[in-house]
Amino acid sequence: MFKFISQQLIGIFLFLSFVLLMPQLAAGTEGYAKQTGQACAVCHLDPGGGGELTTAGNIFANTRSSKTENPKTGYLAKGFRLAIGFIHFLTAIFWFGTILYVHLILKPVYAAGGLPRGELRVGIISMIVMGLTGAILTLYRINSVDTLIHTHFGILLIIKISLYLVMVITAVIVITVIGPRLKANRNFPAIAAKTGNLTPDELASFDGKEGQPAYFAFEGQIYDATRSRLWKQGVHMGRHNAGIDLTEALKLAPHGREKVFEMTEVGLLISCSIRKIALHERVFYFMAYMNLIIVLVIILILALWRWG
Repeated sequence: MFKFISQQLIGIFLFLSFVLLMPQLAAGTEGYAKQTGQACAVCHLDPGGGGELTTAGNIFANTRSSKTENPKTGYLAKGFRLAIGFIHFLTAIFWFGTILYVHLILKPVYAAGGLPRGELRVGIISMIVMGLTGAILTLYRINSVDTLIHTHFGILLIIKISLYLVMVITAVIVITVIGPRLKANRNFPAIAAKTGNLTPDELASFDGKEGQPAYFAFEGQIYDATRSRLWKQGVHMGRHNAGIDLTEALKLAPHGREKVFEMTEVGLLISCSIRKIALHERVFYFMAYMNLIIVLVIILILALWRWG
């Protein structure tokens, strides 16, 4: 499924690249300022050029459009850019919303025993779509390196792209290096038949995968969800994983506590001595909260673009 989606995205990228490489209509550039002797601030609100136009800039733009622009081509380009912008923002809402939900509501410990497939799938697809649509929108808006490094919009764009790349790099590290190690910590040998009181580390082994029972803890009690049709492969509704304490997560569930109490009680969740947190776990928590901060900074950049 993921391979098919990747192929479709590559096809879309090649098509959009072809469209963008087609000849474009000329627009006002720094060349116009050199020809007239006027400063960029005459046509642009930003003294460095680019961005919103002044009254004089609008007059010049309308004059150029009336002389050289094919109305149908202009409307097509604007419609295409609007569609790409809509997809870009819609994807950002899904991606950032997932990050905020996991980090602020479920807490990073929710994924510390293994990356949830649903959130992982959303993250990968979102990064690809954000990268493609962001590149297209940048090509539409930035027409020179000078515009990119000497304007308010361009500088904020550089910061935004840099933060995006940091998120992509951390995601690759988590998926390829940290994720497998987190999952490996949950594999304890010869425990399939064990029942009774469990420590959090022992409970993590009963994740419903590879023939293991699906246990979860709720308010200090451990319950067996192995036979429930709603807990296939140790995952409930594609979001809650077996093998962990779901006390906080289940408080947000649409059903009441009685659904939990209908399951077989296995034993108690007992405390254990404090263990030293492994390096890969510390890196995971660091990256998780770092991405949360990056999301907030990117939202701040969007606010500065609009109101700054």
